Amino acid sequence: MATLASDVASRRIVTLDMIRGIAVMGIFSVNVIAFAMIESAYFNPAAYGGHAGPNLALWATNMILIDGKMRTLFSMLFGASMLLVIERAEASGRSGWWTHFRRMIVLLGFGLAHYYLIWFGDILTLYAVAGLCSYMFRRMSPRALVVSGIIWLVLHELLFTGFLYSQYLADIAAHAPGATQSAIKEWNDALGSFYPSAAEIAKDKARMLGSWISYASGNLRHWDNVIQGVLVFIPDTIGLMLIGMAGYKSGFLTGAWSDASYRRFASWTIPLGIAAGIGVVAIDLSTNFYTIAMMGSFVVLETPFITLMALGYAALIILLTRRGGWLAERIAAAGRCAFTNYLGTSIIASLVFFGWGLGLYGSLSRWQAWLVAPMIWTVMLLWSKPWLERFHYGPFEWAWRSLARGKLQPMWKHGAATVAAAA
Repeated sequence: MATLASDVASRRIVTLDMIRGIAVMGIFSVNVIAFAMIESAYFNPAAYGGHAGPNLALWATNMILIDGKMRTLFSMLFGASMLLVIERAEASGRSGWWTHFRRMIVLLGFGLAHYYLIWFGDILTLYAVAGLCSYMFRRMSPRALVVSGIIWLVLHELLFTGFLYSQYLADIAAHAPGATQSAIKEWNDALGSFYPSAAEIAKDKARMLGSWISYASGNLRHWDNVIQGVLVFIPDTIGLMLIGMAGYKSGFLTGAWSDASYRRFASWTIPLGIAAGIGVVAIDLSTNFYTIAMMGSFVVLETPFITLMALGYAALIILLTRRGGWLAERIAAAGRCAFTNYLGTSIIASLVFFGWGLGLYGSLSRWQAWLVAPMIWTVMLLWSKPWLERFHYGPFEWAWRSLARGKLQPMWKHGAATVAAAA
């Protein structure tokens, strides 16, 4: 079972790439809001960017169909790909651990550079650390991996529930008659920050519209924020990676199941996930976007349904791309270049919204900012396939591989190089 992917490697690798391509495109659909306006607006649409009319409709649509699902899918694909790389290394006589360790250390470097120099919403640092931890589970059976993954997800939910309860008490203390300054500060420094004042919004806007030097130096001054982020989300990420490893070993993520099996799985997981998403939207609206209720419903109550819905999306993608076609080929190419596309979207979005680029930060409503997403999707689909027709890897994939192996890897495909020379 562990070597299932080697049976029909090329087809199943393409299947993984297609799922990964959809996931990296979907992630930007929600991340674009975090690039365009104050961070609190990502979870609390009432904080900034508009929460009525088309802005509300966009937020609700993303919450029901996209938010959390694409990140979950991407995390599971990371676990599956991790096993594939280890398997190939061992099959070629190299150390699986040493290959994996070097890849994760280099990824950690990319992640830290991304976090401090480009954007605070980096996930690569988290993936590198979670990837190192997940290695010890690689020999488990698919069933054991699923059980272990669920345990990690439940641990994350329990820890987050405890945090939310502490914040609920902090909220009460901060708004009680005669509240102390320390109580008010405790609330405002945590979830109270999701209700930014006009002064805080202006301060944030000035920072993001300043120079790149001031932005990067500010991130470096708060260097420990990235550590806090990893600690908060590592149980969840490890759990999803383990489920992804199970999906790889069982053949679910590699396209080995029958169409009927994928159809049955998608037919109940996706509607169930949609129903849960509608429930979260209803809770958010009924509580007037109370942050503790929003985070509790999304992170704690919806997590099992998000995980199932992401797997349902994987099944649906596999069904829809079985026969290939020009669009499927371009999506698969975007997936093969997912590392470059992920970092590339951050670079492009920073140049669109931040002060060292077009400076649109804080000037667009939610739906206006989101229009950047389909533009970026188009770029992904347009450049990835022609690039891979000439080169073995995407630019950042090549850099990652070269650094992890300690020597420059071949980049040009021989046929493409010959054609270029003849031209």
